[in-house]
Amino acid sequence: MEIIFGRNKKEQLEPVRARVTGKIPAWLQGTLLRNGPGMHTVGETRYNHWFDGLALLHSFTIRNGEVYYRSKYLRSDTYTANIEANRIVVSEFGTMAYPDPCKNIFSKAFSYLSHTIPDFTDNCLINIMRCGEDFYATTETNYIRKINPQTLETLEKVDYRKYVAVNLATSHPHYDTAGNVLNVGTSIVDKGKTKYVIFKIPATLPGGRKEGRSPLKDTEVFCSIAARSLLSPSYYHSFGVTENYIIFLEQPFKLDILKMATAYIRGVSWASCLAFHGEDKTHVHIVDRRTRKPVLTKYYTDPMVVFHHVNAYEEDGCLLFDVIAYEDGSLYQLFYLANLNKDFKENARLTSVPTLKRFALPLHVDKNAEVGSNLIELSSTRARALKEKDDQVYCQPELLSEGLELPRINYAHNGKPYRYVFAAGVQWSPIPTKIIKYDILTKSSVEWGEAQCWPAEPLFVPTPGAKDEDDGIILSAIVSTDPQKLPFLLVLDARTFTELARASVDVEMHLDIHGLFIPDAGWDPGKQAPSQEEPAPQT
Repeated sequence: MEIIFGRNKKEQLEPVRARVTGKIPAWLQGTLLRNGPGMHTVGETRYNHWFDGLALLHSFTIRNGEVYYRSKYLRSDTYTANIEANRIVVSEFGTMAYPDPCKNIFSKAFSYLSHTIPDFTDNCLINIMRCGEDFYATTETNYIRKINPQTLETLEKVDYRKYVAVNLATSHPHYDTAGNVLNVGTSIVDKGKTKYVIFKIPATLPGGRKEGRSPLKDTEVFCSIAARSLLSPSYYHSFGVTENYIIFLEQPFKLDILKMATAYIRGVSWASCLAFHGEDKTHVHIVDRRTRKPVLTKYYTDPMVVFHHVNAYEEDGCLLFDVIAYEDGSLYQLFYLANLNKDFKENARLTSVPTLKRFALPLHVDKNAEVGSNLIELSSTRARALKEKDDQVYCQPELLSEGLELPRINYAHNGKPYRYVFAAGVQWSPIPTKIIKYDILTKSSVEWGEAQCWPAEPLFVPTPGAKDEDDGIILSAIVSTDPQKLPFLLVLDARTFTELARASVDVEMHLDIHGLFIPDAGWDPGKQAPSQEEPAPQT
């Protein structure tokens, strides 16, 4: 595991041509842009957690059957400060940094006080967000960093708080067909309240946008949901949307704000202030996108931890949503670098197994229905919703599959009925060893795997003019623990899961987390071939 998780990776600043075996489809023209941690030690100091590592962007540019690779560390303020000091001086979620030991007691005391209300890191290592024509590296704090997707150059630093009152925000926004961005953040003790804020960043304005005006300046609060606890808001990583609704899970994986405020003084990380409360419920909040107000019915389910929503849609008066769920918060613990060692296999067996679950919620509850009765009559799922007193509904999910993570879908089906989930196969271990295509309809799956190969999140790209949901290709960056095998970009036929091509690169590639595919300008998925006249579609 040291090869994958512990070693710092070198940048590849100039594009290097990959060696392609097989044949890449002629229509596939664009750039796969990915993000993830690449540097885990600075000088003599070391991060505690894999998710703390400094962000390393990398890209695969695909044109005319050829592939070019490059990588570059995000030049965040965090990166710059650490490199200049040759030690970790900016705190991350699992690693608390402290003043230079050579500084006097007065400067140390000032540092302690300044950390009472922490200014979070801008080490944006999790995902890439598209906002209008701009691209941003994102993490889960209030900061995002604009980047150049061609050169991987780091541009301006953006503070969400200038546009919407959030201290934390997800790295998994949703996009509508017009390119508008919908996201969720947490506003901590703002005007005496802690709330979850759903906000919208419009891609365009009526009459057009002024030259150089950022879409972020037109961010608006879509809806707010009051947190059940003022000082213990829920942690969350993603959310779900359908045509008419937004699904937000307030799960019993909670941040203790008082502990966070004193973490620096007590010499502990912010991650130690995150705890799973197995005695609590998971509350399901539904927001009506038409009225911008929460649905009044109180839905809840058993305690669980969800990092990734898969998809959601409406069917016959019900709201169905699929998630990857864990029984507790042990997954986060496993990714401490101390646990990613020779005892990794044993440590991994102590974690909860990721399970693909389907929930079904009745959008209109019959007041005359008997207490204890099942309110779901759909033939398409075995999920149940039991009526309880005081307008509460207890939701029992259908278990679809186990051992899936990093799920992706054909995004044209986002918020709509769908059939296929493309995911990393993790089995008992949270480290991906396979790529899986799971068929929700038949409850069957096909997979790709190769000895000593570790795939990243699989990303679906549709064939131009495709009519079938799985008509397209899967892209995944593969690293290997075999020193004789170069890392490579894998290209699979999404329908058959047969390998079409691989592009091997003689570089130090890191295992990334999330990203997106940026089609070349002129590529229209509704046509059979790239055109030089049409603008690029929104992703």
